[in-house]
Amino acid sequence: MDILIRQQACRIYTGGRNFDRNLPCVVLIHGAGHDHSVWNNQARHLAHQGFGVLAPDLPGHGSSQGTPLPSIDAMADWLLEMLDALGVAQASLVGHSMGSLIALAAAARATERVKALILVGSVAPMPVAPALIEAAASTPARAHAMINQWSYSPAAQLGASASPGTSLLDINLRLMERQAAGVLASDLRACNSWTEGLARAADIHCPTLLISGERDQMTPARAVKPLCAALVNAAGGARMITVAGAGHAMMAEAPDAVSDAIRGFLRT
Repeated sequence: MDILIRQQACRIYTGGRNFDRNLPCVVLIHGAGHDHSVWNNQARHLAHQGFGVLAPDLPGHGSSQGTPLPSIDAMADWLLEMLDALGVAQASLVGHSMGSLIALAAAARATERVKALILVGSVAPMPVAPALIEAAASTPARAHAMINQWSYSPAAQLGASASPGTSLLDINLRLMERQAAGVLASDLRACNSWTEGLARAADIHCPTLLISGERDQMTPARAVKPLCAALVNAAGGARMITVAGAGHAMMAEAPDAVSDAIRGFLRT
């Protein structure tokens, strides 16, 4: 469905079903240089398990108009405006990589509106290598190759896929190539510049889950521990699980495991 936010048309996907605001709402937030499609498996799964799913293309990404927002806080504000526009009073937020920072920022500033928080492939702060930012700005093809090298496990690099006959790296490359010029560089700068994550984590009071990939090179499980420790006020204490064998792109590498983890946590 399309809605108007800040006078710009934005596209939101609902897992193949009509959005029903009376169902428990879950928002799936994509990462840098991506769009809603990274959540296709999880969106369909959750929609068929009784959730009202919202998987937006962030401004300037995918089919949403406008230019990419320059900061994590601006994207968090936009996310809350999206919920306002749809009349959603409360939602669970699930974010991957950059999307996890957006979810964290939104949950910290609107505690009464966020029922649960799930951070996938997340660390705080989230520094980005200067070489990757420079490549994204000047030679995107080189940046795409670097991201593919770092995002997938050794098995996926050799062609393993949860969907036989498909190449996860080729799919991700096409996805990044579809984004407008400058989107990836803008997103990476936003991640690199947002240093408030650990401080904001103390403001989180809802149940919180961190999902890490065992073979994640971009946000390795050991680097997640400071963020987990900072979530001292999360209801029941923040939980952390590791998806066996998966890299940073775990939604594609281990779609069933990620879907099951999200659904199971939201139903506890």
